Amino acid sequence: MFSWLGTDDRRRKEPEVFQTVSDGLKKLYKTKLLPLEENYKFHEFHSPALEDADFDNKPMVLLVGQYSTGKTSFIRYLLEQDFPGMRIGPEPTTDSFIAVMHGDTEGVIPGNALVVDPKKPFRKLNAFGNAFLNRFVCAQLPNPVLESISVIDTPGILSGEKQRISRGYDFAAVLEWFAERVDRIILLFDAHKLDISDEFSEVIKALKNHEDKIRVVLNKADQIETQQLMRVYGALMWSLGKIVNTPEVIRVYIGSFWSHPLLIPDNRKLFEAEEQDLFKDIQSLPRNAALRKLNDLIKRARLAKVHAYIISSLKKDMPSVFGKENKKKELIASLGDIYKRIEREHQISPGDFPNLKKMQDQLQAQDLHKFQPLKPKLLEAVDDMLAHDIAGLMILVRQEETQLPNPVVKGGAFDGTLDGPFGHGYGEGAGEGIDEAEWVVARDKPAYDEIFYTLSPVNGKVTGANAKKEMVKSKLPNTVLGKIWKLADIDKDGMLDDEEFALANHLIKCHFTNSCQYGRTSSFPVYVCISSFVQLDLLHITKV
Repeated sequence: MFSWLGTDDRRRKEPEVFQTVSDGLKKLYKTKLLPLEENYKFHEFHSPALEDADFDNKPMVLLVGQYSTGKTSFIRYLLEQDFPGMRIGPEPTTDSFIAVMHGDTEGVIPGNALVVDPKKPFRKLNAFGNAFLNRFVCAQLPNPVLESISVIDTPGILSGEKQRISRGYDFAAVLEWFAERVDRIILLFDAHKLDISDEFSEVIKALKNHEDKIRVVLNKADQIETQQLMRVYGALMWSLGKIVNTPEVIRVYIGSFWSHPLLIPDNRKLFEAEEQDLFKDIQSLPRNAALRKLNDLIKRARLAKVHAYIISSLKKDMPSVFGKENKKKELIASLGDIYKRIEREHQISPGDFPNLKKMQDQLQAQDLHKFQPLKPKLLEAVDDMLAHDIAGLMILVRQEETQLPNPVVKGGAFDGTLDGPFGHGYGEGAGEGIDEAEWVVARDKPAYDEIFYTLSPVNGKVTGANAKKEMVKSKLPNTVLGKIWKLADIDKDGMLDDEEFALANHLIKCHFTNSCQYGRTSSFPVYVCISSFVQLDLLHITKV
């Protein structure tokens, strides 16, 4: 438990005590941000008010994709267990939003009952009506993975206008609601069908402003050959580039996320490395949950401030008695100019403003005359929160993360390859020869000895200068070669005998092996990896 004392002589007489980051966020939201939101109808335009459950809930992962891309199979793969309401098939099977959460017993909670539970973060979904709530359930089951995270399964995205209308609710708006509250959004694609339908394109655009949460998975990649996989990957990146309008390249994970044998096992090593990277990303969610909630609250506060400026500006320009409707139409049409004026007056970044077209559509149904004028005290409270209170909470975030009982997700598929010979990279690179009695360097020592004796050894050792001439042929930077020298020069005499020289060359080989497997790496991770190798293999050096 941690305490943070925050004082503000202008507004409160006694200091407030926040026991946790979650308590601090709830208090700050209710006392400083919520009054601003309510005064300027923020909830009608952007997002419903936050509740305690939104700050207390476990990290959530949202799965989005077209039908038959393996969303439900992906969840089952992570849990290594079936969950209530699960249906898997090549046709569109999942027609509901399923929140897969931890529970003492297996069971299903229907949507209408779910949105009245104050302990669940779904109460505000009530606004989407019965058409949605009849397609929303919570599947509870005792599973170690769900003790740390919750997973949201979504209906498969179809193509065509008819299917979108027949849902009976705004599918993209529901996904946008979830996107604001989840910690990770995983877009799944099938390697056999990369076409992005109109509805899928609309969904991806609805996830705008949440690009930092999005990860892309190219699933079922074991069903195509390596050459085809390369072309499919390129086609996917091209398709995403047309929709996700960002200069950065989205991270795409390639694999086959189910428990069936690989149909084409040629790319097993690639799939293993990609799976481990994705698992590490998901496992880090509990540790970063408090920071994510803090970040989302800051984004919400910035949007609320801009919204307040827009609403108060419209109110200021409205006439008191006559010509209200004509003026309303004029103001809505010139909303873009109002944006620019607010941007100049208050020094606000253009990226903080809401979507212009969406805002214009929403203003059509509003009575601009009833909007509230600008109230500086409400804005000052939010500015004070951003400038002082949030900074105080940031100190608690890292302290709280280190005290988490389960800092990473455990259980299910996450425990499948952590230990033993099937761990990723086991017996390869720096771990080569880990289970062998013979010193692994001895395999190539005859070749290293031939080089060693061309370097004019004296009393069985080559000088550092002569060894350097050979080692720099690897073209590795001096920072890496210097670390390798320290590891290889066991007796620290500044020279290398034949076994030390062989070890140095083997470590250089290990560096290139790890670089090929994991991409370009800095010298520090390689140094750590090589250090681990040397600790395991120094026992086999007998002549030093």
